[in-house]
Amino acid sequence: MDLGVRWRMHGDGKSPAPGAVVRPDERLTWPRTVGLGAQHVVAMFGASFVAPVLMGLDPNLAIMMSGVATVIFLLATRGRVPSYLGCSLSFVGVAAVIRADGGTSATVTGAILVVGVVLFLVGLAVQRFGARIIHAAMPPIVTGAVVMLIGFNLAPVTATTYWPQDQWTALLVMLFTGLAVVCLRGFWSRIAIFLGLVFGYLISWIFDLTLGKIHSADASGKVTDHWRLDLSGVSKADWIGLPSFHGPTFQWSAILVALPVVIALVAENAGHVKAVGEMTGESLDDKLGTAISADGVASVLSTAVGGPPNTTYSENIGVMAATRVYSTAAYWAAACFALLFGVCPKFGAVVAAIPGGVLGGITVILYGMIGLLGAQIWLHGKVDLRNPLNLVPAAAGIIIGVGNVTMKFTDTFSLSGIALGTLVVITGYHALRAFAPAHLKTQQPLLDEGTSAYDKPAEGPADGSGKP
Repeated sequence: MDLGVRWRMHGDGKSPAPGAVVRPDERLTWPRTVGLGAQHVVAMFGASFVAPVLMGLDPNLAIMMSGVATVIFLLATRGRVPSYLGCSLSFVGVAAVIRADGGTSATVTGAILVVGVVLFLVGLAVQRFGARIIHAAMPPIVTGAVVMLIGFNLAPVTATTYWPQDQWTALLVMLFTGLAVVCLRGFWSRIAIFLGLVFGYLISWIFDLTLGKIHSADASGKVTDHWRLDLSGVSKADWIGLPSFHGPTFQWSAILVALPVVIALVAENAGHVKAVGEMTGESLDDKLGTAISADGVASVLSTAVGGPPNTTYSENIGVMAATRVYSTAAYWAAACFALLFGVCPKFGAVVAAIPGGVLGGITVILYGMIGLLGAQIWLHGKVDLRNPLNLVPAAAGIIIGVGNVTMKFTDTFSLSGIALGTLVVITGYHALRAFAPAHLKTQQPLLDEGTSAYDKPAEGPADGSGKP
């Protein structure tokens, strides 16, 4: 049985040609592969560490279970879908609502475990009936919008959490990383994100030595005088230590609050598989159901021991887009690093010490790359945004996702951000299509662009599929 754990060497394994793509079944030399794996860990670590803290769960357990989840995903997809599974940020609001109603950590993980089961069942349905049921629900206009709002929804994290901690360091890191991505050659350009983090560490250390403490918001959001690079947590952390485990409990009220997030998880997985397929030039439709089911299984396993849910990580899509290395060998290396971090608090403390300003400079590029992959899906699908049938639901959903708009239904149930934006795009598109007059479905260029929409024949259907 092919488990996708065999890779052929890409060229000489050292310096891929400019613009060359290292495919999922290829690898570079092992030292370079390990380095790329470390870069993936660094990319996911911030959110995977912060999200469980915000949810009131053990971050060390979150990191360890993210490694386990990634292994499950890679084995399930037979190494064809490069992905890192990290802690899902979609549940942060859910956890807050459950805790506000008196729920415990066990209540939170129990509710999310049920969502994982539902996600697994959705994946089985996709495997049984084919990816067409996802494509029917989410054609290119919908998928592109969902990928875009998932990426741009992360913008406030940069703007309000990371960047304000040290704006000048963030600016320098952004410039350095951008130059590294564009100007460096060979392997060095492939690890530009990691080089940006190293540069940020160095700049923060130099600024601390020469300028002293900075007066700004710290990691908790409190404005105070603090060091940019604080390694005090590293010296206090143990070398070896197991995370805190606990079992789940189940309450219907908590489960009902959490269930709508399955929409976002399906969209995230579908968007991820679509984005990876776009970047590698390989159709991965046959693995979509498997990817969704694997995410569900991984989330069930994680929450069963007290960890957070997992999802395909958009941060790592940005790393792949920057490096053009899609080797699943790098993700196996990343998973091994995560397992080590999970049982070694000191290693985790080193990565957790990354200054906020450094993360600000890195994420302003990474998150933007993620969002623009949605635009790439539109381009590839030949989506015509002059057609209001495409334009209206995408526009509304993206603004809701980016602005983190909240729709409150009751005192204990609300939808916001990615989940609400995704729901608006999907339901809005299909509802408008059901009621739209026939000419909107058969001719694409309908909004005024200086020429009449009826001066030329339609190039494709209004759903943006690009198929006649």
